[in-house]
Amino acid sequence: MRMAVPCAAARRSAWARLRWRPGPGGRSVAAAPGPLRAAGGREVPLTSRRYPVQRLPFSRVSRGDVAFFERMMPGRVVTDPEELKPFNVDWLRSVRGCSKLMLKPQTTAEVSQILRYCHERNLAVNPQGGNTGLVGGSVPVFDEIILSTLLMNKIISFDKVSGILVCQAGCILERLSECLEEQGFVMPLDLGAKGSCHIGGNVATNAGGLRLLRYGSLRGTVLGLEVVLADGSVLDCLASLRKDNTGYDLKQLFIGSEGTLGVITAVSILCPQKPKAVNVAFLGCQSFAKVLETFTVGRAMLGEILSAFEFMDEKCMELVQRYLKLSSPVAGSPFYVLIETSGSNSTHDEEKLSNFLEEATASGLATDGTVATDERRIKELWALRERITEALMHEGCVYKYDVALPLGRLYELVTAARARLGPGASSVLGYGHLGDGNLHLNITAESYSRALQDAIEPFVYEWTASCGGSVSAEHGLGFKKKQFMHYSKPQQAISVMRRFKAMFDPKGILNPYKTLPSSP
Repeated sequence: MRMAVPCAAARRSAWARLRWRPGPGGRSVAAAPGPLRAAGGREVPLTSRRYPVQRLPFSRVSRGDVAFFERMMPGRVVTDPEELKPFNVDWLRSVRGCSKLMLKPQTTAEVSQILRYCHERNLAVNPQGGNTGLVGGSVPVFDEIILSTLLMNKIISFDKVSGILVCQAGCILERLSECLEEQGFVMPLDLGAKGSCHIGGNVATNAGGLRLLRYGSLRGTVLGLEVVLADGSVLDCLASLRKDNTGYDLKQLFIGSEGTLGVITAVSILCPQKPKAVNVAFLGCQSFAKVLETFTVGRAMLGEILSAFEFMDEKCMELVQRYLKLSSPVAGSPFYVLIETSGSNSTHDEEKLSNFLEEATASGLATDGTVATDERRIKELWALRERITEALMHEGCVYKYDVALPLGRLYELVTAARARLGPGASSVLGYGHLGDGNLHLNITAESYSRALQDAIEPFVYEWTASCGGSVSAEHGLGFKKKQFMHYSKPQQAISVMRRFKAMFDPKGILNPYKTLPSSP
């Protein structure tokens, strides 16, 4: 790797020479696939037919119900079957409901009126944001009414002194980021799906994202929430204070609750200032042990400017190159790492990164690499990591597993899954956020197979539990993972969660069949 040089002058020369080698093209935001067809062009099967689930005794939507909503919000009630189709199918095209009604409120008062009516009528409701979820939590299982936040997309306020943003739940993450950047700030959350996901959905699922290493989780950056409860009452905890030590922190109940306790309608979130200097290094490593060592050295040498540390295996790189026609400036390594630094002084940051790269190459941790500092090239390097999910969709059926594991054992699960599945899977690959121990295990096949799913589950969850890990690191439990919660939580904890659900939503109308395991 040509960055390994003995003196400062030579190091600066190497920095200039290796700042960029031709890299991938395309945007960093994955485009959503066609929503109605599964692998091979077949229609996505109804969830109720693919999975053993029975409809609960909710009322069915009547003409009178539709008429009520049309009087309440004319022009924002959807009943056309063709128009409803994409909102009934998840992003992965793996689960499909059969809702016959979607409502598009614009205000909290309208959400309150909707839920009050549904509570009285015993109508089940499926809150939906950008529908980018990966565990089947954002679409109906049966005929639940879809309550969409698409039109709740207003920024309420932004304070440049405190950096506190207050906005409606339907604001698209990327649009918020763009507005904040004009003010010299950034969102503390960044996702590959930022072009379509909603901030309310991000909070409802406690999304982690690419820069949790630097800015922490939403549990720390969300200051307040406005939530409409199942009976239509509005819980206004939309605080804009960094410190508020009065009683229970109620907002934490709704962060990560996936719309099962209430519908988030507005968010107050603390936003950091936009870094003045951003650098990205993309390196090749010969083993996962080298990846871990590189992270250890990077954390020590880069310190406060380290904002992201992502890893991916060679299979990931193969897929983004084959299906998305992206070209990597680094090739021929079993593993790759993407390291981002962000700070306020470009000279200081470049020197620290240069010193780290020199150490990484001199000690044999990285065998090849490239560095980018301008925005366009940085986005192109990030595309290699962010668009893996998009590339996977071209492989056919994708079985996605998002787990948290001790760092030392993070990649062992990929190896174990490969050994278990053998030729039964087209590919088994792993990538993720090394800084917070989050592995994204992905298994592909030409088409859905119950036998393959049975070979994967509960094996993946048992293996994760044996290491003291979590079956969900950031995607939530949704519909697909709810029955596996016991691998990460004791029965007493699950029992307490059920009591919370019964208290906030006694009729169970909010996002039923999701998050909590079915009662015995």
